[in-house]
Order: sequence, then C-alpha cells, then structure tokens
Amino acid sequence: MSSEQIVNLLLPVALVLVFLVVILIITLVVLKVRSNSRTNTEDKTGASKEKSKVQGIYNMQSIYKFMEFDKIEDNMIIQKKGKRFLMIVKCQGINYDLMSGVEKNSVEQGFLQYLNTLRYPIQIYVQTRTVDLTGSISAYKQKVKDLGNALAEKEFSYNQKVRSGDFSKQILEKENFEVVKARNLYEYGMDIVNNTERMSLNRNILSKQYYIIISYYPEEANDNVYSEDEVRNLAFSELYTRAQSTISLLSVCGIAGRILDSMEIADLLYTAYNRDEAEVYDLKKAINSGYDNMYVTAPDVLDKRMKELDKQIEIDAIEKANEAVLKVRNEQEKEKQIRKKEAEYKEIVARMAEKILNENEDVLGKETVEMAKAEITGKDKKQESNNKEEKTNEQKKVKRAGRPRKTA
Repeated sequence: MSSEQIVNLLLPVALVLVFLVVILIITLVVLKVRSNSRTNTEDKTGASKEKSKVQGIYNMQSIYKFMEFDKIEDNMIIQKKGKRFLMIVKCQGINYDLMSGVEKNSVEQGFLQYLNTLRYPIQIYVQTRTVDLTGSISAYKQKVKDLGNALAEKEFSYNQKVRSGDFSKQILEKENFEVVKARNLYEYGMDIVNNTERMSLNRNILSKQYYIIISYYPEEANDNVYSEDEVRNLAFSELYTRAQSTISLLSVCGIAGRILDSMEIADLLYTAYNRDEAEVYDLKKAINSGYDNMYVTAPDVLDKRMKELDKQIEIDAIEKANEAVLKVRNEQEKEKQIRKKEAEYKEIVARMAEKILNENEDVLGKETVEMAKAEITGKDKKQESNNKEEKTNEQKKVKRAGRPRKTA
C-alpha cells in the first residue's frame, strides 16, 4: 500500500477520535457547572436554615426557659406558671472557727434541731460578690458635708461673740472648745472618706452572701379548687410562716436572718445570671437607665449640663467658704496670741527673770536673789508710774489746748 492510501485510511479514524475528545470535554464542563450550582444552592439553603435557627433561639419562650422562673411578685419567685413558689431568707454569717468548743457545740445542736423540724424542702445558696462601697462613700460624703456646714456656723457664731466683747472669757473658752471639737470631727470625717475611696479601688475585696430558699407547691393544700389570686395569697401566707420559723430557729445558732423583698430578689437573680457585668453595671443602674423601656424622653443635653454645673458650683463654693473660714479663724487666733504676748511682754520677761534667779539661787545666794527680784519689781513699778505720769501730762495738754482763750 502506498502512503496516500494509508493516510486516507487513518484520516477518518483521527476525525472520530477528535470528535470523541471534544464530546468528553463538553461533558466534563457541563458536569462541573452543575456541581458548582448545586453546591451554591446547598450553601444558601444551609445559611438560611442556620439563620432561621439563630433567630429562633432568641425568643421569649426560650429566655424564660433559660431563667427557670416566670416572674417576681409579692417577695416571691413564681415558677412553672404558678405551680411552684419560692421565698428567700438572707442569713448573716458567723465566724465558726473563732468560737470556743462550747459555742461550736451550741451552734451545731441548734442547726441540728432546725434540720429535724423541717417538713418542707429547702436549698442553701451561697453567692460571692465584690464589695461595693459606692453607697457607703456617698453617705460618708453627705455626713462630712453636714459637719462642714455645722463647723462654719459655729465659727461664725464664735467670731461674732469675740468681736462684740459682751461675753465673758469663760463663755468664749467654752465656745472655742466646741469649735475645735467640730473642726477635729470634720477633719476626721474627711480622712475616713479619702481612705474609703482608696479602698474602693481594690476589686479583690470579696464577700459571701448566704441564702436559704424555701419552696411551696399548691398541691400541698387541700383538693379544693382555688383561683389564681387565692393560690398566690395562700402561697405567700405559707411561705412567710415558714420563713419566720426558719429565722426564729436559726437565731438559736446566733445567725440573724431576714426575708428578701422583690427588689432584692431581682438583684440576687441579676447577679447570678450576669456574673461579670453585675460588678460594673448593677441592677439599680440598669433600672435607672430605663433599659426596659421602648423609648425614653431624655432632657436637653445643655440643660442637663447646666444643672450639673450649678450643683458642682454649689458644692465647690461651700468647700471654699469652709476653707476660707478655717484659714481666717486660724489667722485670727495667731494674731490674738501675738497681741496678747506683746501686751504681756514685760510681765513675761519679769516672770522668766525671776524663774532664772530661782533656778540659780544655790549659786547666787538667797539674799542676792531676793534683792535682784526686788530690783526687777521696783523697775517695773517705776516704769508703770512713769507711763501713768506721761499719760496724765498728755491728757492735761489736750485739755488746755481745747480751752478758749480770753480776749482783752
């Protein structure tokens, strides 16, 4: 066979092979496109399902299921749509380790007696909190402010009495004693406030709160059918009786207790569910901020700023006035002491000279000391008489100068 015949035979085979390869490539491309579109569709459906799941998580029913209670009312926690009621008794802790053996035995016997008298379930709950000194600091500052105002009033009254000169020395000394006592009390209060503020910066100060949770089930009552209000009143009455009995029995152990009101229960639950946030943003701040309102009508920012500035100006003005009064009072006391010492200068010198002579009597001799004392006393008397004569002569000159002269 010639080469042309061989080429003619292989050419159709080659065309068939090229056609098959093209078909295979097209088929692969179509399959790839379909697989990509299917993957995108699945991703979209999966994302929509996840989104719907996330949206379904945060609904009212799931939140109440997570919190495990329906509402707080009449100092009680209501659970399971009125099927269970809880009341909480807050107990004051005692230092068991510092007690003697007799005291420990008494506490154990009292607690054992309390457990033996229980006919209903209880739960003991301990909550650790960071000590919040904000309320104490505010109360201290208000008391110190009152002390400062009282001190300013006493100093003003004392200065008026001193200037009038109508009061005896004994009354003025008594008044001055009251002023000094008020000043010391004011300074002591300022030290307490400063120390307490420094202490509040330490977030490692923790305290433990102890609670006894008492439960009640409406099924414990008779089989009579009660309305919802009657069930709630019955639950409150029974829980209150149980709580008072618990407080009375625990007092035998030296443990004081009291029933928490609705606001305190809400604060307890808020701290339990918001462990980290409660130390920075407590329940009282959350309620005051109106977090549960749909909208708020806040006052004008400038008006609010103006009120804050007026309040701060008043506070600073009172403090500045107190500081000025204290400074003037101290300066007046010093000036008074200086004038008194200047007026009694010669007497003080004479007394000190006599004291020096008495101390050196063994060296100088008694007779010499007596003569020296007489010399000092005589000079003082002579000086006083000279001063009196000079004053008398000056007065006579003034009188003569004031008389009218006779004319010829």
